Amino acid sequence: IELDKASREASGSLPTLSAVEHLSRAEAYSANRLFPEAREHWQKVFDNFPDDPGVPKALFGTARSYMWERKYGDAVQWFDRLTKDHLNTKDGREGLAFKGASYVRMGKNLEAAKTYEQYVTMFPQGERIESAHLNIIDAYREAGKYEEANRWVDSTVAKFPGKPSEVNALHARLRLEIFRENWNAAVSAADQLLTGRSFAGAMASTDEVKYLRGLALDRSGRKNEAVAAFASITPSDTSYYGGLARDRRFSSGVQPTGSVTRRTADYPILFRADLLREARKYKIDPRFLLAIMKQESSFKPGAKSPAGARGLLQLVFDTAVKYNKKAGYPNLQPDDLYQPAVSIALGSAYIAELKEEFGGLYEAIAASYNGGEDNVVRWLNRTKPKDPGIFASEVGFAETKNYVFKVMNNYRVYRDLYTEDLQPK
Repeated sequence: IELDKASREASGSLPTLSAVEHLSRAEAYSANRLFPEAREHWQKVFDNFPDDPGVPKALFGTARSYMWERKYGDAVQWFDRLTKDHLNTKDGREGLAFKGASYVRMGKNLEAAKTYEQYVTMFPQGERIESAHLNIIDAYREAGKYEEANRWVDSTVAKFPGKPSEVNALHARLRLEIFRENWNAAVSAADQLLTGRSFAGAMASTDEVKYLRGLALDRSGRKNEAVAAFASITPSDTSYYGGLARDRRFSSGVQPTGSVTRRTADYPILFRADLLREARKYKIDPRFLLAIMKQESSFKPGAKSPAGARGLLQLVFDTAVKYNKKAGYPNLQPDDLYQPAVSIALGSAYIAELKEEFGGLYEAIAASYNGGEDNVVRWLNRTKPKDPGIFASEVGFAETKNYVFKVMNNYRVYRDLYTEDLQPK
């Protein structure tokens, strides 16, 4: 940034540097989410070095920057430019896959499916061949083309036997049948998944499939079988679906078996006054704030991520400044986020907005905190019926799904250990 400030011409425009230098500075800006500044440097490469080997990288970076800004139409235009001239490069292949992802986020699911099909046809050994198959299934499902979606399930299972993608494809079918409320078909899909398959490396787990199977049995009127399905999931602090199954068994009057170990030392109450003040102000559960805080920073006020997120609730500055006035910090500076009171105030304002947007579903709030609001909107639209466990199964990013599980497990334990006033039970 300082180099750019010092070298700008009187008009404010950037001087022309070497292609390598422009690409390096663009990468630095992009890594810090300063996308307009990054695009200035990439544009310099396009204007002055059109034959440079770094052009595909610059095109891909430009397109991805628009994706980060949720300007998906602009992203598609840049991905088109990349794939038109550089499809034979790795950046070109990546661009084709991300073009499909941009279409998904625009709600153009048929266009997304066709783009992923182009990838499958052209790059059968491509780096994203497995995810392309799975994305086709979801794109056709979201377009309401259920038979096409199921055809691609069969194709994916046949192409990747014994691999995580086989399990992921069958899991996609289970989610599809639940969405369509084809309960008996959902039970059959779950049974197929639970027959001799390894879940290692897959997006689903045995507990998740058992839970969804129990839910389908319950909805189809097979109550005793549903209770048995939920009872087959061992409750623990590390199994999100084990916790949900435990709650269902309690509600049905069945005393769960198995033990859960919880230590208050592992789930402490810190910054109590700040948490209670902000939680009451925004009508959110302070135990959920603690659950996020435990996962984000392990309660370390000085924590900083490689992406520049700071403080207890790991807010990046461009998110924090959306809420600084509402939270009472109009002159916010980046390092202020290391102050516990500031982080809690800003994080609470942010979480309160997410709570309102997503109808109070804490799983969706956690998913949005990690994976972004636009993705959560899509996953919520795929959630039918509106059951927390179904929503969690629809989360499409492995990192975000695991994040949701960890936060919600934390939240469950905090609720079991403490009142909403953060007093020990």
